This record gives sequence, C-alpha cells and structure tokens, in this order.
Amino acid sequence: MLENITGEQLKKMSLPQLSALCEEVRQKIISTVFRNGGHLSSNLGTVELSVALHYVFDFQKDKLVFDVGHQCYTHKMLSGRFDKFESLRKKGGISGFPKREESSYDHYNTGHAGTSVSAALGIAKARDVKGEDFDVIAVIGDGSFNNGLVYEAFNSLRLLNTRILVILNDNGMSIAPTVGSMHEYLEILSASDEHNIKRDKHAKIFERFGFAYDGVYDGNDLAKMIEKLKEVKERLKTESVILHVLSKKGKGYEFCEENPEATHGISISSSDSVSIEYSQVLGKTLTALAEKNKNIVAVTAAMTSSLGLAEFFEKFPERSIDVGICEEHATILCASLATEGIKPYYAVYSTFLQRSYDEIVLDICSQNLPVTICIDRAGISGSDGETHQGVFDLSFLSSVPNLTIASPKDVKEFEAILEFSVNFNAPLAIRYPRECKNIFKMQSEIVLGKWEKMCSGDSKFAIIASGERAVTISLAAAQRLFDKGIKVSVINARFVKPLDYEMLDEIKEKYIVTVEDNMLLGGLGAMLDAFYSDKNKILKNFAYEDKFIPQGGVNELMCEFGVSEEAIFRYIENADR
Repeated sequence: MLENITGEQLKKMSLPQLSALCEEVRQKIISTVFRNGGHLSSNLGTVELSVALHYVFDFQKDKLVFDVGHQCYTHKMLSGRFDKFESLRKKGGISGFPKREESSYDHYNTGHAGTSVSAALGIAKARDVKGEDFDVIAVIGDGSFNNGLVYEAFNSLRLLNTRILVILNDNGMSIAPTVGSMHEYLEILSASDEHNIKRDKHAKIFERFGFAYDGVYDGNDLAKMIEKLKEVKERLKTESVILHVLSKKGKGYEFCEENPEATHGISISSSDSVSIEYSQVLGKTLTALAEKNKNIVAVTAAMTSSLGLAEFFEKFPERSIDVGICEEHATILCASLATEGIKPYYAVYSTFLQRSYDEIVLDICSQNLPVTICIDRAGISGSDGETHQGVFDLSFLSSVPNLTIASPKDVKEFEAILEFSVNFNAPLAIRYPRECKNIFKMQSEIVLGKWEKMCSGDSKFAIIASGERAVTISLAAAQRLFDKGIKVSVINARFVKPLDYEMLDEIKEKYIVTVEDNMLLGGLGAMLDAFYSDKNKILKNFAYEDKFIPQGGVNELMCEFGVSEEAIFRYIENADR
C-alpha cells in the first residue's frame, strides 16, 4: 500500500485503511533505522499525526515546517520518497532531516531546535505579501518549546499580522526528559478533563501572543486527529491556532515506549574497533574531579546522558544543571557561576555550540572567566548531515581573545587536559570527536600551549596534526613514508590556541603539512599559514574546503574532502621532486 501512495489516494482511504497504513509506516521506520541509524522513538510517536496532516491538508500547496526534524520520516514516505527511504542517512541518500533541495514537499531546512515558529511566520507573511492562499503549519515538540527563539517568534505574531497553525507535539521528552517551568506549565494544561477551568485559565498566556489555544488531544488517535485538524483548518481562515496534542514517544514498539531516551537516536558505529566514547571519559573524569573539588558544576542543554553526565548528575544533583534546549542561556549561566568562584563545565555538541557564539565572546571571554567548554562530536559527525557536522567550532573560536583551545589526541590525553583544567583560571575549550579509536603509547605532561613530537624525521617534511583523527592518519601516512625511506616528523598540536611558538620556530623542515578535522578557514592550517607567511616555508593544508559537508560515513567523508592518510602520503611522496 505505502509504496504506491499519493496524496490524492490517501485522502480517499477509509479509517481502517489509514490505520493499516500507519502500521506499515511504523514497521518501515523501525526496519530502516535499525539498519541505517537515525531518530527512532520521536518518529514512531508522530506517525498518526503525520498521516492525519497529509489527509487533511494538501502539501503540494500548504507548507509544513518541522522543528528540528526528528519527526519527519512519515512525511517523507507520504510525499513520494518511499522508494528512496532505504537510503536514509546514507551518502547520496535522503536526509534524516527536512531538505528543500530534496523535495518540493520540504519547505524549510531544519536540524536545530526552536526555529519552526519563526520560519512558519516568515512563510505565512510572504504568502500574505504575494496575495497567495495556502496554510502554514509548524510542528514543534515540548523539548523545543523551551527554546527562547520560540518566544521571540510568538512576540512578533501580532506585529506580522498573519495566521499560522502551531502543533505542539507534547511527549515529555526531547533527547532527554523535558525540564523547566514551561514543561510544568504544559503538564498543567495536559491534566485530565476535570481540570478544565484551570486549563482555560492557564491557556490564556497564548492568547496574549495572539494564538487561540486548543488542546489537549491524543496525537496517536488517528480519527480524533483528523476530526480536529479539519476543524482547525477552517479556523485558520481567521486566526492563528496552537493545537496541543499528547503523543507517545516510541509508539508501537514496546522497547522504545519504555526506553524513549535510549532510543531517541540509533547509531550505527563507524568502526568495529571502537574502544570507548569521549563522553564516557568526560563523565567518569569529571565525577572523580568533583569528589575533590566542591566548586565543580556540570551544565548541559537537554543532553545529560548523550554527553556522559548521567553519573555526575546522579551523584551530585545539587551541582548538576540541565537547562533544556537553551544553549545561549547555558553559556551565560556558566559565566555568572564563574564570577562567584564556581568552576563550571559546559558539555555540548559542537553543532549546538554555534548557537552560543555571542555569549562565549562577551559573557565568558571578555570577562576572562574560568569556564571549561567540553565540545563533543567535534569534526565530521557523519550521517546527520550538514546541520550536525562539527567542523566550524575551531574556526569560530580561534579568533576570540582570552580563549584557550585544546584538542586531545586520545582519551588519555583528554583525561589529562580535564585534570589540567581544574586549576586553569581562564576560558578553555576542549574539542573531541565521538569515538576514541586509538590510545597512543606516548603520553606526556600537559603544559599550556606546548605540543608533543610523536616522531622525528630527518627529511624535509613535518606534519602538524590536531585531534585524534588527524594524528592517527598522520602517523599512518608517516609509517608508509618511512617504509619508502622517507622519515617524516609528526607533531601533536594538542593546543590550537595558543600555538606552540617555540616549537614552530625550531622546526627545520622546509615543508610543513597541517592536518585537522575542521574547516581550513580559521582553523589550525590558516593560523600556521599566517605564522609562516614570511619564513620561507612551503605549507600544505589538509582541512575541509569552504563547503557544507553532506551526510555519509565519517571515513568516507574525510576521504572525499581530502583529509585522509592516502592524501597526505601521496602529497609528501611526490613533493619536491
């Protein structure tokens, strides 16, 4: 049934046929995600809602915006992409997020939380200006509903004088259980029917912004969803509406229903030899350090378990802060904690740290406050694609005064840098990938701004590499070159800022090769290009070009974008001939 479905056919189906379709969709999501990886429980929870939306609205003209996009798989299958769905998150396949480049049914690219209401308002305003006629719907989860962008958008609804439908998909979860006052507020609204008076009173906050509030409904009840969406579609002719629905994250798959946090995202390992994740080391090390230092506080933005902090949060609840999906707030919170003598550690994915740039510059670094930012998933992250590749942090942080940036070569060095950080009285950023694949025999004392020579050569070539992936492929290339009689020096640039100027001045080799898991612009290579600009050296940079990096496996993308053992080996083998 699903493989041949079109929008017109779906609208002619009976309720039993639609229910059967929902189960077919659900099984397809499960089988594909367990094979390819992806967001499982969130997509399973929105199957009925998505089918109902496609039944009531016409997305050949109506516009649908998903917040983040963790709920878009059913929509993709119902909009002509069923035959491509098995390529989900694979290189050259369909994205795990909405993509305008992929389909005319995807009207706005998303991947980070809180953007949907602003996007929907902009699309609706453009419709009004152009005199067109279609409906605009934003689907947003209760986790994203914590994000401040949502309320900036709410604040402009009357100003824009337009009409949209916001569907609040409330399942009590984001990546982790939803926290905060807004979550408690939604719980009041979600109370049983005997609390109707209380509900009506509290729902008036949305009326202040210009929305009519309508809720709460079972988002997994297909018949009721279709009935309610038909009613709301008529109301959109005269007003904007917030439709509050409750859904079961992981619906239809018992293990997901019972473990929604563990099954939010299913990962397919990029290596058969992964020994440990950096997040595990962060949690273990930070917990041990906090035993000795009562001023250590851990801060996260809705990703406690994913960042390895579950043990810390359990052991030190009074020193554990999860602010929800509010990265900017988390950054300022860390800065203000530091002004009072607290030692905050802010753990965050590289892709989400981008949202905190202004606060890093002004609140942390301009005040020179001892906040440690632990940047997980730095470098290429793989199958989530452009919105989640962590290849910009080194570039946007390297120009910020007072900030020290470290990039450990393995988890042992990561532990040592965390221990170093406790007594470091200035802003510090530590960047690292998800997986540790190598633990090197060489380990040396961490000294601010000092690098480590991993091997020495007597040729014309020195490789300066930053981070585990870069060091690993550099040493592998050096070994291959050694086998051909070319001895190459390999240097672990574990501090990218400050650079080790003493070692740089001592390098005798004519050819300097830089390797990093980051964009070239603003990264290690660019910094060394500037340093050596008047020093009669020949530099070759292995870093990512000025492009957004699509989805795919980590290794295949690194090779495609020229950061690989083979590329380094070939360059040095053929240089200076």
